[in-house]
Amino acid sequence: MKAACWMGRNTVEVHEVPDPRILNARDAVVRITSTAICGSDLHLYDGYVPTMKKGDILGHEFMGEVVEVGPQVSTLKVGDRVVVPFPIACGNCGSCANGMYSVCENSNPNAGMAEKLMGHSPSGIFGYSHMLGGYPGGQAQYARVPFADVGPIKIEDDLPDEKVLFLSDILPTGWMGAEMCDIKPGDTIAVWGAGPVGQFAVASAYLMGAERVIAIDRFPYRLRKAAQAGAQTLDYEEVNVLEALREMTAGRGPDACIDAVGMEAHHPVAAVHAYDRTRQAARMETERPHALREAIMACRNGGTVSVVGVYGGLLDKFPMGALMNRSLTLKAGQCHVQRYTRPLLERIRNGDIDPSFVISHRMRLEDAPRGYEMFKNKQDECNKIVLSAV
Repeated sequence: MKAACWMGRNTVEVHEVPDPRILNARDAVVRITSTAICGSDLHLYDGYVPTMKKGDILGHEFMGEVVEVGPQVSTLKVGDRVVVPFPIACGNCGSCANGMYSVCENSNPNAGMAEKLMGHSPSGIFGYSHMLGGYPGGQAQYARVPFADVGPIKIEDDLPDEKVLFLSDILPTGWMGAEMCDIKPGDTIAVWGAGPVGQFAVASAYLMGAERVIAIDRFPYRLRKAAQAGAQTLDYEEVNVLEALREMTAGRGPDACIDAVGMEAHHPVAAVHAYDRTRQAARMETERPHALREAIMACRNGGTVSVVGVYGGLLDKFPMGALMNRSLTLKAGQCHVQRYTRPLLERIRNGDIDPSFVISHRMRLEDAPRGYEMFKNKQDECNKIVLSAV
């Protein structure tokens, strides 16, 4: 089969690789119809996530048709159309029992590698380094899906791929980012990052009852998308964000702040950006946490900072004093996708949201190398790329 493979920093190539096969009685094999390039994939592409190996198959947002099931999979059959969540979860451990699927205790066979960096291991993730399981990803024609009786959600109607594909990751991630804000009527929510996750966080916050959502970014086309989802917008290269948010909230600050950026944030002040970029390049820290620092400083006293942007390890100059002295609550996590797929599917069916609005480019799997370069460099107003694997 063909697959998009990580071949080193800033290098993705499409190669012929062996077809996946059933390795465990709870496995399924899915013929992939649609897959996507995620902003989180760019952290791999840029070389900031450790334990990648040359030839690793990328991709954690995918859906398709079941073509084979293991003998212990009773929830799926050959021919079922499914969306596959990016966290791999067993469904039996204490974390899964509490709906915390992205910290499944049984799905990462390389847990010891993650424990050295994180203390405890999160779940395995498709196509996202050997530290997180070494599982081949979904930017391919086929994928093996472990614990297939737990993760995939069947799509039993004629909804097109583009309306349901993002149930695999970014729609539930944006939703969870808003949910962690504990939104109440009248609340003002600020969202750092107006990429697809930020755009879904904006839409989710309004669905949860926020009165006002403010999106912060520097790319006009992304800010336009956020505005179409209902947000007021701030271009952080044009205004001082902290001052602007104080003015917009009568000096209080937003009730909650969502970091939808993560480890490769950009800062408009060249010297500040250079500080973290240099330390990151020298592996003295793994993050450029400009958005997180700013979200903490902007949030009102007693408010909540919600982090769904991906971080990999260690950061510098974390404003712990602000967090502690101002009674802020910090909530964070990889999305527990399986918790949200069914209720969000119902919202899609009911017309509450059409997730396809984030798509800007459609390509074939063979075009993945060009797609990565386009997405990284924000060429042609690239917001979200969907790859067809058929």
